Amino acid sequence: MRIDVDAFKVLEVLVEEGSFAKAAERLHKAQSAVSYQIKKLEQHLGVNLFCRDQYRAELTPEGKVILAEGQRLLQYLANIEHLASRFSEGWEPKLELVIDGALPMEPIMKALKRMAAHQIPTKIQLNMEFLGGVQDRFERDNADLMLVKDYRTGPNYRPQSLPDITSILVVAASHLLAVEENISLFELQRHVELTIEDSSPEISYQDELQFGGDKVFYLSGFIMKKNALEMGLGFGWMPDFLIHDELKRGELIEVDFSGGSRHSFTPKLVSTMERPLGKAGRLFTELIMEEFDRAEL
Repeated sequence: MRIDVDAFKVLEVLVEEGSFAKAAERLHKAQSAVSYQIKKLEQHLGVNLFCRDQYRAELTPEGKVILAEGQRLLQYLANIEHLASRFSEGWEPKLELVIDGALPMEPIMKALKRMAAHQIPTKIQLNMEFLGGVQDRFERDNADLMLVKDYRTGPNYRPQSLPDITSILVVAASHLLAVEENISLFELQRHVELTIEDSSPEISYQDELQFGGDKVFYLSGFIMKKNALEMGLGFGWMPDFLIHDELKRGELIEVDFSGGSRHSFTPKLVSTMERPLGKAGRLFTELIMEEFDRAEL
């Protein structure tokens, strides 16, 4: 015989009300029906849930444990009902995002925070890659959206442009390049260039901003690259939103390169018609566009 889940609700109300009569009144049941459900639950479990010699309906030590577990079960079932209700409203079970580490995280986190406020049932997975690794992961995992610096276009992709981001060529104030003027490409190539490693395991992404010298250190993220720059290890491009304070304090210096020390790119929010966005995907798209527009990049 299976346990009657409703009996745990009766048990909970009975404890709250303190008597079978009051519990029956609250549950709109006959007192005999309440007593029968509790007795049947006790018989099924093989334990006494209540002290029968007390004026009030008081739980035995075993009854307290059973009630606690029953309440967890009731909450779990309520969660299932809530999820089913939200899924029936068009929310997808999962939303997977792949973003390029060159993009600012603050507007992304703000969009996710606003998503959480909607109490949607969709599980959200956020993955970070670099350069060609973003699209590689997007395609390999059949993800729903990618926020990407650049990508290989195709007929099924649906891109939306985000506000431009500027990268600045910088070195530490202690580096030799910090005090030189109108630096040529030949002279730049004499120093160590710091760049981000492509996280794609298969496709080698050709970064047109690399200077082609022999002295190149490939790093696995912008935090590591920023630390290397501050140590005077070499020169490299950095998104301006990541080094605003360091430039202001004079810890990092913009390189006076004859070919230009600033480069702007237009990141894209990309989905594919092969995997149409559900309700959560459309909401995130709306929120992320708003947050990037508001951000001071």
